[in-house]
Amino acid sequence: MNKLLNLTCLTLIVALMSACGSGKSDKKMSDKKNKEVPPVEGFVVKPTVLSESITVSGTIKPFEETVLMPEVTGRVVKINLPEGKLVKQGTLLVKLFDGDLQAQLHKATTQLKIVEQLQKRQSELLKVEGISKTDYDQTLLQVASIKNDIEVYKVMIQKTEVLAPYDGTIGLRNISIGAIVTSGTALATIRAQHQLKLDFSVPSKYSSEIHQGTKISFTIQGEDKKYGASVMATEGGVQSTTRNLNVRAVISNKSNELIPGEYASVEIRLKDINNALMIPSQAIIPQERTKQVIVVKNGKSKFFDITTGIRKEALVEVLTGIHAGDTVVTTGILFIKPKAKLKFSKVVN
Repeated sequence: MNKLLNLTCLTLIVALMSACGSGKSDKKMSDKKNKEVPPVEGFVVKPTVLSESITVSGTIKPFEETVLMPEVTGRVVKINLPEGKLVKQGTLLVKLFDGDLQAQLHKATTQLKIVEQLQKRQSELLKVEGISKTDYDQTLLQVASIKNDIEVYKVMIQKTEVLAPYDGTIGLRNISIGAIVTSGTALATIRAQHQLKLDFSVPSKYSSEIHQGTKISFTIQGEDKKYGASVMATEGGVQSTTRNLNVRAVISNKSNELIPGEYASVEIRLKDINNALMIPSQAIIPQERTKQVIVVKNGKSKFFDITTGIRKEALVEVLTGIHAGDTVVTTGILFIKPKAKLKFSKVVN
């Protein structure tokens, strides 16, 4: 009886030990499977030339633009505003009524002739003491006064004329014959479009990089074609509200596609950086205070803190943390732990 009981106990113990051994083996197999990481993709870091540039918005403007306004109030008697056409500098564009001024000018001119004849006779009399010096001086003063009046009338008549200030294209006119206009009436706009300029602003931290002669490029909305321009001047200081520096550039080549007032995307090339280390942006793991990348060393993952610089489309410049020749992981980075064994399905050189 005792022998049977002992045999039964021994059988149970062997069974339990076998079960425990099998459980540990299964656990080890499970842990091994959990540590396996699917194949990932990598990127080999190598030095490259990086062009640092910024992109800002700008506006195309005519080189000169003037709203034509009369200097005095009057009635329009003549209009020469060919809309959309080129006019030469000095062309009479609008004429106001000046009949009263012309009459006063004619009267003053006639008076001048009479007084000048009187002065001539008095000059001969003065030589023979036939007239006092005081009377002669009074006549000279009268001649000078009339001449001054004539100059005033001529200036007033000039103010009734609106001339083209430079060679330019006339816009849409806002008046008609017979209209009464004042010094605040906008008659039309003239634009010098033989050359265009580009106005834009840049953050103050880049102000030292922008100077006269700096070459820039730009595109207009809806087109990929790039146009060139050269900085002609910058504002003396930055705006207190935006902390931006206003810049003006001259567009190199006139094109029919470029229209004043149009929006432009301006690209400013600041400098070239040699031996820059660029990696794909998806390789970066954001941390609370730092950024990290996973570098494969001897087939195992290793995490490195990095500092980044310029971002160019899908690539980011790395300033510190990695070296040329390192291979960084670009896929599956959220599931990789330190010292994990990694295999690559693809490596981009």
